Amino acid sequence: MQWSRVLKQPANMFRQTLIRQFHTSFKLYKEADFTHVVIGAGSVGLAVAYKLTTSSIPSNRGNKVLVIERNESFGQEISSRNSEVVHAGLYYPPNSLKTELCISGKEQLYSLSDYFGIKKCGKWIVAQNESQMNYLEKLHEKGKQLQIPTKFVDWGQAKLDEPLIKVGAGVLESSSTGIIDSHGYMEWLVSKIEECNGELVYDTNVVGLSYDPHNEVYEIETRSGSVDGEELEEDEEKFVISSNNVINAAGLGATDINNLLLPEEKHLKTYYAKGNYFALMGLGNLKIKRLIYPCPDELHVKSLGTHLTIDMGGQVKFGPDLEWIDEIDYHVNDNNLNKALTEIQKYLPIVKRDNLVGVYSGIRPKLIILV
Repeated sequence: MQWSRVLKQPANMFRQTLIRQFHTSFKLYKEADFTHVVIGAGSVGLAVAYKLTTSSIPSNRGNKVLVIERNESFGQEISSRNSEVVHAGLYYPPNSLKTELCISGKEQLYSLSDYFGIKKCGKWIVAQNESQMNYLEKLHEKGKQLQIPTKFVDWGQAKLDEPLIKVGAGVLESSSTGIIDSHGYMEWLVSKIEECNGELVYDTNVVGLSYDPHNEVYEIETRSGSVDGEELEEDEEKFVISSNNVINAAGLGATDINNLLLPEEKHLKTYYAKGNYFALMGLGNLKIKRLIYPCPDELHVKSLGTHLTIDMGGQVKFGPDLEWIDEIDYHVNDNNLNKALTEIQKYLPIVKRDNLVGVYSGIRPKLIILV
């Protein structure tokens, strides 16, 4: 049964169907319900499920894959509340897995450009003083080390290419940076997962997770309802799924899933880094052709700064800024607008206070607070 069809039924009928389909009490399993369960239907969870279900890979042909998502649809948290930037891989430690995956991932994304909106528009990192130029020099050398294409743009050429951008000291161009239609990308992943008989279930929370070493399976206790566990009805029937493998791609809920399985001394805490985004109003089409990033504070790199991005239609937006919050709250904080404006005017002085309006916010989960 394809859960995409089940989800078109009324909620109470969906729950009854799901409960009948899965076990409702713990027991020893001779064979797991699924070979792989992916928790989280954001861009990462869907990409993992896509790779696990792709029938062109011979080792996948016996896989039974389920994706569990706590929201009513895919990609409603981190994956839909970001800058939609395809990063080149310049900012992370050279020998880190993050750098390796970023470099490999961008090329794989660009190779799929026939299936969803993606564009290699490039990015400028703009320095306004000598200290920031030193930062760009180091970034350029790092690009050479990692074989990421970067080059310095002559000041005269910069004024011709982007006449509205203020360049105090210099520009480093990252030509392999791009933008993506994140929703279109995730829609494509969902279609490919279903095409290969993978299953997705929404509006379902993981409330328990344990490992049975005797049968070498994970037992995943789930319950239908709100994403906020406190709002789940106490009498809501739980159901249990078994799987040989569990992939934790739960994003903002990833540490909660981690803590269900591991002993208390290994529990993790999530810190929420909220970023507000601001749209440009009243200036018409500025015809900016690429992403514009300021230089971050090299000594206290808390974020990449309030940068300028464009979407697939060429519309300009700014963000994210950074504020630490105690709980998930997507309300746009206009109190940060003046601070964001100060940062934006350093590289785009044409923008005034009345040209900015808060449009959405996103939250980045962190394991530490950067101060």
